[in-house]
Amino acid sequence: MAIQILSHEQAPPEAASRPTPPARRRRPGALARAINTTLGRGLIQLLAVAVFFAAWEVAVDAGWLTEFLVGAPSGIWRVFVKSVLDGSLAHDTWLTVVEAILGFVIGTAIGSVAGLGLWYSVLVARIVEPFIVAINSVPKIALAPIVILWFGTGFVSKVALAVSLTALVALIAAYQAARDADPDLQALLASMGASKNRIFRSVIVPSTLPAIIGMFRINIGFALVGAVVGEFISSQAGLGHLIYNASSLYDLNAVWVGLFVLMFVGFLLYHVIDFAERRILPWRQVDTAGSVQV
Repeated sequence: MAIQILSHEQAPPEAASRPTPPARRRRPGALARAINTTLGRGLIQLLAVAVFFAAWEVAVDAGWLTEFLVGAPSGIWRVFVKSVLDGSLAHDTWLTVVEAILGFVIGTAIGSVAGLGLWYSVLVARIVEPFIVAINSVPKIALAPIVILWFGTGFVSKVALAVSLTALVALIAAYQAARDADPDLQALLASMGASKNRIFRSVIVPSTLPAIIGMFRINIGFALVGAVVGEFISSQAGLGHLIYNASSLYDLNAVWVGLFVLMFVGFLLYHVIDFAERRILPWRQVDTAGSVQV
């Protein structure tokens, strides 16, 4: 009886077509797992900040950079401590934050309601849309002198400027989200005899809520911009006032104090919005760790 020896080239068809098992993925090491945690990433970020400031200080001490032009971390720290001890920094920060939050709340509410209201009438929306586009094309900062002229140089003008920057963003976002709401579901409810108000409550509002809340992240930044720009133009206090006065006196260390505090305030408010979104829309569980919203 002849024995047939099969080489690799003569392998039976079923053996050749058999899928090869996937290669086992290497499990990350203990160090990689420790780094890829909230605590690990936070420590790396803090280390990066410490290295940056240490390099900055060394460059100034060595004469590679001029403190007059770029400031120095040690000088920034001295100004920061002095401002904290005399209470001026807390007062300026509190005033700017209140102006920004009021402008954010009022502007977002007005814009969202107006944007959703345009869903009720296609005719009105088509008439108003060119004006919205035209106003949106104008840099909102250009409105600052007019707003200051109308509302004066006090607290109200800073809030009004923040409102002017946030309302239009909210209007466009809410209107676009309402336009993109599921038309089939709307037609189904209409065929079942649902009124327009019922469709609005049952379909439009729930479907636009994620877009509106997502827009909060953008608007909180615009509200801060409006408040600070208003303080640049005319104010007696606030972080914008601090930065403007320090730059007029060529005090770069004080300018950096105001800028760093603004960064911290923006960072904090952004994460407050993120926390609120997770609470209001728990089914989304938005992970913002790998993305930057602007």
